[in-house]
Amino acid sequence: MGTLFHRNYNSTTSDPPSQDVDLTLSGSPAKPATIHPAQEKGTVLPIHQVNHNGHRVTKHIAPEGESGRKGFHPSHFFRICWRSTSDASRAVNLLWPVVPAAIALRYARKDLHLAIFILNYIAMVPCANLIGFAGQELARKLPKVFGILLETTLGSLVEIILFMVLLSHNEFAVIQAAIMGSILATLLLCLGLCFCAGGIRHPEQEFDEVISEVGSGLLLTAGLGLTVPTAFFVAVDGTGLVTDTELEVKVTHLSRVASIFLMIAYLIYVWFQAHSHHGIFDAILAEDEQRDRDRHIDLVKPKLTFTECVLALTLSIALVTIIAIGLVQEIPSIVEARHVSEAFMGLILVPLVEKAAEHLTAIDEAWDNQMNFALSHVLGATIQTALFNAPLVVIVGWGLGKSMNLNFEIFDIVVLILAILVVGNFLRDQSSNYLEGSLCLIVYCIIAAGAYYYPNAKAQDLGVANE
Repeated sequence: MGTLFHRNYNSTTSDPPSQDVDLTLSGSPAKPATIHPAQEKGTVLPIHQVNHNGHRVTKHIAPEGESGRKGFHPSHFFRICWRSTSDASRAVNLLWPVVPAAIALRYARKDLHLAIFILNYIAMVPCANLIGFAGQELARKLPKVFGILLETTLGSLVEIILFMVLLSHNEFAVIQAAIMGSILATLLLCLGLCFCAGGIRHPEQEFDEVISEVGSGLLLTAGLGLTVPTAFFVAVDGTGLVTDTELEVKVTHLSRVASIFLMIAYLIYVWFQAHSHHGIFDAILAEDEQRDRDRHIDLVKPKLTFTECVLALTLSIALVTIIAIGLVQEIPSIVEARHVSEAFMGLILVPLVEKAAEHLTAIDEAWDNQMNFALSHVLGATIQTALFNAPLVVIVGWGLGKSMNLNFEIFDIVVLILAILVVGNFLRDQSSNYLEGSLCLIVYCIIAAGAYYYPNAKAQDLGVANE
């Protein structure tokens, strides 16, 4: 794993850095030279308008995100996207040939359900990776806290698209399992990998208590909000107070009310982090940047322009939508013909592919000893799924006249609450190591085994009918 997350960049750009710029090995760039190439033409630029690469900084663009170019340049665009953020992320780009193959097979051989599912599943990874990379490039051009929030939101687009496609196909059970699976995959799998990756290079990694306390509190709030409809159903079911139909309607209405309040909680969280208390988070993340061992390389790497970021996001989102439709269409045949449980499909398989890009970004940051950034991505993505994405699919279903609700399986609710408690306990001391990471991964594997053996409701009902 020695070079797995080593950032590998080429400093060649259309506007190379000035020869007077010196970048120290400590990661702190020297002050920009007072003599800029533009001054040779008689134009004097103030020092604060020139970044570390000698590029004139565009208004409202952060100096570290300035590319030195404008518009769209195909050769630079494809070269930068191919190199991506790290070696691990660049290795994912080797899967791009699978994308056209998956789309072609879906229309050429509709009877090959398993092959179509596998190819679309694999094709989702490089498309999601491009969304993550373009979002990260765009986030570099913005203030740190707002950039993290935007990057997390863009990284969740794959999840939102998958939820909406599943909703259009009335795959309510898979959506409910995918909501829980997404939270568990980020909270246990991704965080566990972050702790392990960072623990390989550092005996102990520390992070700020503000990041961990805010994240833990919101996770507990989200867990409670998602649990209430299920608890209500379990408490009332079988009492004879209402009919089954009335109970289903009440649970659906309660889920919609809970979804509205959860989304309000998410908006308050965004306001708290990006506006009223942004100075605290800015200072924490700025200090974290100085720990990055590859910062001196990261500063001079070629960057996408704003136009190229938008183009990359548009292209990747369109491809993700096409791939998601092909993937979801094959889920019923895989569940029925291959005897894969809906719980395993939604709880494990779907979240793994939808969160691939976010996982790579967070693990890379932990590898570079930027645990506050890694936790911001991990906890931020988990909070967005629980407080925004899950309620959003309920609200959209409400608008479409679909009875999508938050009545989860008891198994899902129990593992969710226990996972939040386990992770909250690990975050309490503001430090991490590979032991805690390994324990998170072990817990996730045990949950995956439980989901694999969990029976399908339809298969269970069929078995009862046959008896």
